[in-house]
Amino acid sequence: MKPLLHITFLLSVSFGVAQSGLYNSGNFSVHNNANIGLHTDLINDANFDQTNGLVGFYGNRAIIVSGSIPPTLWDTEIMMDSNVFLQNPVMVRNNINFIDGNFLTPTNIPAVNLSFMDQGFFTGESDASKVTGFAAINNRDVFSFPVGDSEQLRPLTLNSQSATPLAVCAYFFEDPSAPSSILESFDTEVKVQDIGTVTDREFWILQSDVPAQVTISWNTRSALGAIPNATLESIIVVGWSKSSNQWVIIGNAAISGDLTQGFVTSETFVPSNYAAITFGTIPLPTDTFAVENPTLGNYFLSPNGDGTNDFLVIDGMEESPNNSLRIFNRYGQKVFEKINYTNEFYGLANTGTLITNQASGLPEGVYFYLVTLDDLELEYSGFLFLDR
Repeated sequence: MKPLLHITFLLSVSFGVAQSGLYNSGNFSVHNNANIGLHTDLINDANFDQTNGLVGFYGNRAIIVSGSIPPTLWDTEIMMDSNVFLQNPVMVRNNINFIDGNFLTPTNIPAVNLSFMDQGFFTGESDASKVTGFAAINNRDVFSFPVGDSEQLRPLTLNSQSATPLAVCAYFFEDPSAPSSILESFDTEVKVQDIGTVTDREFWILQSDVPAQVTISWNTRSALGAIPNATLESIIVVGWSKSSNQWVIIGNAAISGDLTQGFVTSETFVPSNYAAITFGTIPLPTDTFAVENPTLGNYFLSPNGDGTNDFLVIDGMEESPNNSLRIFNRYGQKVFEKINYTNEFYGLANTGTLITNQASGLPEGVYFYLVTLDDLELEYSGFLFLDR
């Protein structure tokens, strides 16, 4: 690795008041393979299209990048006890190395961003070093935005159907109904009836005119487990529709994890049609059975003829005469299946390879069951222990 040339510029420039920093009025350039370390503000008022080399930001004081013309860098890195504040866009053609400190942008001006050009990439992103505010991409189709707030990295991955000329993204750990960083608000109570709850913890802003899928994640700070009746299966991606001014369902193509930590990939949508996106849940069904039975639970079965737990009795099945029960062993093999189940299972297989062992019945152990209540459009699953 080439040693960095650390230069501290203290040039006084008149903007009505004195301002110290490196001032480029057209006489400054970075030659091929040069490495420049900035410990002061960058004021760029002329063309600055660095074709090679590195311009890094270092030191223990905040640095401001300002001026009338956005600089274009080849490589850059940040290793600071403070942050780099962008008052105009900064374009990066090759690599950004995040080490320590954040690139900050105005949270209410998406046009001021840290922009990755068509070959730009980054390394080292973390809770301690990322973009707090808006990051952008140019002519890209797949990209993970290294965005977050002051405390955490909260990336969003964009997978566009084709290269998007421009996409801009930011993350906010704020209540969408009353954000403090932007002028708009997105009332979490204003939503289509197919949404149960919209989180009041966080949201992303993403703008792109090309249809795309996004992947966003949650962690303990997201507190999805605090949403009433939330389950992993109930989590959905929702967006604030610009046309209807309400939260609507964007939908899920994939989901993984649990209520503490996980991720979800949306269905395909046009990001610019939505002012914000975040997590929501599908509503709890309003029928009595579903409200009173968010889960059917686990069961114990001991078919020994003593009249106690001899049969698998699932309370409430009579409310949906059109139902089905399937039972699987620990290897995933289906051992029992019954359409319109009425408490017949007592430990004997009626399907699969174990049906031949009718005399001895199914072996002792843990089994998985799946109940479908067609009349109520509900599905439940759980475990039962078969005791011999």
